[in-house]
Amino acid sequence: MVFKRHGMKQIGKLITMGVFFGILLITQGCKKDSGPGETVEDVQLKKLSKTWNVTSVKLDNLDQTGYDNFALTLSGTAGSTSFGYSVAGRPALGPWLSSGQWKFGAIPETQIIRDPDTGDELDMTYSVTDTQLQILFTFIGDGYQGRVSNVKGQWVFTFQ
Repeated sequence: MVFKRHGMKQIGKLITMGVFFGILLITQGCKKDSGPGETVEDVQLKKLSKTWNVTSVKLDNLDQTGYDNFALTLSGTAGSTSFGYSVAGRPALGPWLSSGQWKFGAIPETQIIRDPDTGDELDMTYSVTDTQLQILFTFIGDGYQGRVSNVKGQWVFTFQ
């Protein structure tokens, strides 16, 4: 009888300790809910949002002049679907309006659409790091700034 009472006390202590440690593990292992995670678009927007200064411009793989002071500013608010851009230092003729809107394409990590839902809509492919942005697109319009000349073709803008 003494053995049974002593054995029952041990089992009770083990169960109590097991419950205690189980609760401790559960509460310590749970992270507080920080709300919904960042979307792919929000992550990419953080990388893209800044003023980028051009380091090279190519049209159909030929270096272009007149872009020494060209800068592209991309901006926007996380959670939005449309964002803004503006450019400075445009040459007399080029494939960029002075400002407009943009949104992410079907693959937000590499695609944006400049001036969506307008006559100037243009699909662009991009790659971005913390220090470099490269934008590629094929321009088939007449160009901006009043003159029409050779702006049609495959453009590659590289920025820092």
